Amino acid sequence: MSLRNIFIVVYLLLSSILFALFNCDVYVWLSFFISFLIITLITYYNLFIEIEYSPFISAYVVFNYLFFLLAPIIQIGSFTETNYRFATMMIYDISLTLKTNGLIILFNLIFFFSYLYLKKKYKNRINKNVGPRNEKNLPLTILTLFVISIAVLYFSMDFMMDEISRPNWLKSTYSVFELLVQKKVLFMIPLAIIILCYQFYKNQKKINNNTIILFFILIGSFLLLLWFKNPLTEKRNALGPIYIALIFLFYPKMLNTNVKIMSFLFFAMILLFPLFQIFTHIEYSFEAIVDKPSLLTKEFAKAKFATTFNTLNYDAFSNISATIEYVSKNGFSFGYQLLSGLLFFVPRAIWTSKPLSTGELVGDFIADQYNFNFTNLSNPLVSEGYINFGIFGVILLSFVLALVMVRLLIWLNRPDQLKKIIAFYFAIHLLFLLRGDFTNGYAYFIGTVLGVLVLPKLVHKTINFALKK
Repeated sequence: MSLRNIFIVVYLLLSSILFALFNCDVYVWLSFFISFLIITLITYYNLFIEIEYSPFISAYVVFNYLFFLLAPIIQIGSFTETNYRFATMMIYDISLTLKTNGLIILFNLIFFFSYLYLKKKYKNRINKNVGPRNEKNLPLTILTLFVISIAVLYFSMDFMMDEISRPNWLKSTYSVFELLVQKKVLFMIPLAIIILCYQFYKNQKKINNNTIILFFILIGSFLLLLWFKNPLTEKRNALGPIYIALIFLFYPKMLNTNVKIMSFLFFAMILLFPLFQIFTHIEYSFEAIVDKPSLLTKEFAKAKFATTFNTLNYDAFSNISATIEYVSKNGFSFGYQLLSGLLFFVPRAIWTSKPLSTGELVGDFIADQYNFNFTNLSNPLVSEGYINFGIFGVILLSFVLALVMVRLLIWLNRPDQLKKIIAFYFAIHLLFLLRGDFTNGYAYFIGTVLGVLVLPKLVHKTINFALKK
């Protein structure tokens, strides 16, 4: 049996069990089933019709299935007569659930048909054959970036020690801007070096001094990346795209078809990541675990895999409902909330009236309405559109997302390895971006683009320009 058939059997079997055991109001059941049919349509297109390799659609399908079908169905199905509350303490409401599914269905339909239209429009650019870029002075660029990374290592030692010793739940003493620059820009430079080394070796036909020197730089860059990006200092939404992108870079056959990447993400997100999050959300510091390893065993023993989908990590659906309720009482923001993400680089110390991220804004609303004690929540792209411009906002952001995917599909089919990996990275990052909130998802991706693409390109062009003289 082929991988495609195995995936379809598992997908349909899991879905059948999910809906067969889903005990709820008949209209709620139907709304989820309609949403399921649309996701299944997109899945069928990606696996059986789409010719181009599109990890973007695969990630989109897996996100929707996990956060907008599996998780909320399990959550609503687990309610009892004495407890009709989500993990955020928000009260379950049938009409609100129907409105939430209505927005999700609208977003998915507009997105899918926009994607089909835009792919047809840019078909020639997607399939256009482009020769390799000029790699003149590439070894010198790699060496320069490696020296920069060593400098970053030296000057960030205190920062890293603080990250390692600080428990996951404790807020960092560093500002949001410092965290963004350090962790999302500077700490990503080793990834760019690894990509450029791969590009160099791929086109190298004979061994010379550059080949040997760059081999040691490659090993050093891997070690730097492991130091900067590890489970003890980063959450899985930051680590996943990095290391999955490296698998795609060095062993593309593992993930280079739509069915392979969808199967990988489907089983990873539904089985492996729930287990992995137990490790990444341990309450103890690294030093405490080293001193007493039994603490690690204790954490796994007390965690219940079956209840994982009832936690705040899977609050995306209920937070759309909360946003709808927030808008009914406070009105639309008419684009004001988007400014928090689009202008993330402006420090709050300068822009004192800078809006809160939508996740935090709606989190404050939930805290006030339902006495919840945690406000830094997710907020999916669906509700980001709704809180800004209502139904029009949902339509707008679904179209923009389709446009971004198609434009990155062009990068994915180019020989420029930096652009190719950034495009693939975005596909995996979608699992975080779609969950939200927009401010963090957008800022983190732009930070990665700066560290992995913009800075290396700038260094390369500067070196080429300087050596022309």
